[in-house]
Amino acid sequence: MNFSKHWTATLDDYVIDLAWSPDGASLAVVSAAGSIILYDAGTGTVRHKLAGHENGANCLAWITTSGVPALLASGGQDGCVRFWDGATGRQTAATKLGSAWVEHLVWRGARALTPNLVTTSTPPEAQACLFAAAGKKLVALRPDGSIAHTFPDAPKTISALAIKPATQPEISPALASAYFGGVTLWHPETFGALKELPYGNAILALTWSPDGRWLVAGCHDNAVHLWVPTADMELQMSGYETKLLELGFSRDSKWLATGGGRDACIWDCTGAGPEGREPLLLPHATRVCAVAFQNQHGLLATAALGGEFCLWAPTRKNPLIAEVKMPVTATKFAWRPDDTMLAVGTEKGVVFVFKLEN
Repeated sequence: MNFSKHWTATLDDYVIDLAWSPDGASLAVVSAAGSIILYDAGTGTVRHKLAGHENGANCLAWITTSGVPALLASGGQDGCVRFWDGATGRQTAATKLGSAWVEHLVWRGARALTPNLVTTSTPPEAQACLFAAAGKKLVALRPDGSIAHTFPDAPKTISALAIKPATQPEISPALASAYFGGVTLWHPETFGALKELPYGNAILALTWSPDGRWLVAGCHDNAVHLWVPTADMELQMSGYETKLLELGFSRDSKWLATGGGRDACIWDCTGAGPEGREPLLLPHATRVCAVAFQNQHGLLATAALGGEFCLWAPTRKNPLIAEVKMPVTATKFAWRPDDTMLAVGTEKGVVFVFKLEN
């Protein structure tokens, strides 16, 4: 296995988000200053510099659906969600949600990601839909920027969104919206409330396991909290060194990777779940600041403050595959859809793209 630096690029501020297009041909990167740039995956050349958002941008999300080219959505400090044609870089729509920053975006489900299943006769509730959160407000937007639904205001500012992967027909759809005090589950097609999951502190990050069983929250009280909503079951692992921002599941839903200290913790989520089990610890010299499993394979990338960055195969006896020392701290990981490249955003605005070859 060969893991090497492929190309680098530099933005005007730290990298707040980055995301690959569904075909893996482009990497979208947004800086805290608001610049949004689309890079060619193979060469690192700039394909498009988007107009971005006044005062700054916060988040990115791609979708591909029937009759629509690769579409990129961005949320900004101007209270707007903006839609961009990934092929031309042209803004196709903009929706003002209010004065609060748009900080969270997530597209709905498998049917939106499989264009051959979406036709002109597909009912509106099965079409692509973008969920956007700004302050206490949560809305569902169509790809043309029109509002499909406005949800009741959350009790507190929405701190994370996560949609249950719809990889299997029998998995019931659900959108999770977190705030201080808990999580609300919504039906992402009918927009009705499904369940309230109370939690007595702030929730900073959310993720679903790929099989849709576990909903996991990274919490301000130095804990990881897990729910199995279909079974009214919940677990907790506490005692971390810091608040939990870093979460990631392996593709088979067996392993949950977390930060929260100098070790990346790998929890076994099979059977009754990780509570009471000892995690596999992957050590770093400083606090872990990013984790990301591959999309289709079993490798895990982790990064720590100061620029330390490692690639692991957690199931091996000697799990360390590669170790890299970057000159700056990572802020964000993104594996290309086919897992052949890993993009790393950093605090100084430098983007590193590494290539993985067997």
